[in-house]
Formats: sequence, C-alpha cells, structure tokens
Amino acid sequence: MNMYKFVKFEGRNARMEDRITVTKSKSIGFPTKFYKDNNIQNFKYVVLFYDQEKKAIAIKFTNDIVEKNKFAIIKSTQGYGGSVVAQSFFKSLGIDAEKYANRYNWEKTNIEGIGEIYVINLIEKLKSANDS
Repeated sequence: MNMYKFVKFEGRNARMEDRITVTKSKSIGFPTKFYKDNNIQNFKYVVLFYDQEKKAIAIKFTNDIVEKNKFAIIKSTQGYGGSVVAQSFFKSLGIDAEKYANRYNWEKTNIEGIGEIYVINLIEKLKSANDS
C-alpha cells in the first residue's frame, strides 16, 4: 500500500497575491501571500510616508505603541492577510484613492532615520493602464 503524506489545503478564498493593494475606500491591503511571506502577523501598526513628487507610498510595520501617527493593522479573522484604513492619510495628502485603486508591486528598502520600509509607486498603475 502507498504511503501518502497528504496536507489539507486551507487556502480557500485566500488572495495569494504578493502585491500591496490600494482600495477605493482609502485602505491599504496586505493579501495573504504578502502577509505571510513578510511576517506581517508579528506587527500591530503601520506608519505611512508619502513622496509627493514620485507619487510613492512607504509603509513601515511597527509595534511602537507610542508612535502618534500609526494606523492599526486590521487582521483577517480567517488568517487571510490584513489591511489598514487610512482615510486621513489619503484625504490630508490629496491622494485620490479611486484613481489609484489597484494592486502594486512593492520594493523593500532601508532608509536612514526611518528603517525598513515597503514602497509602492502609484504611477505604476497609470503606466500599466496606458500600456494596455
């Protein structure tokens, strides 16, 4: 008799996407694959940064409870990633979330004085839309 080593698949309805999303409702989403691959479950908050000229958003994951400008990560109850409601970020900086709603490739970098961040470039959506 064959000896199988079956592992139950538990990813039904999970978004196996390794990109960061911006939603029309002014949230930033961390799909399951990104969330798990980058150990986001180990963090409670994000601090957001914006480069107006390059139209880039930087996301720093943190557990610093004294950081005044942090956003809480809302974690999926089924373990399918998380998100941050960032209405004040989008509104105060004049970022049109409807215009930029999309999935974005990201790059991880380290900036002196800030630390490790994940960067998405909002212009990439416009380029890909114009290329098609």
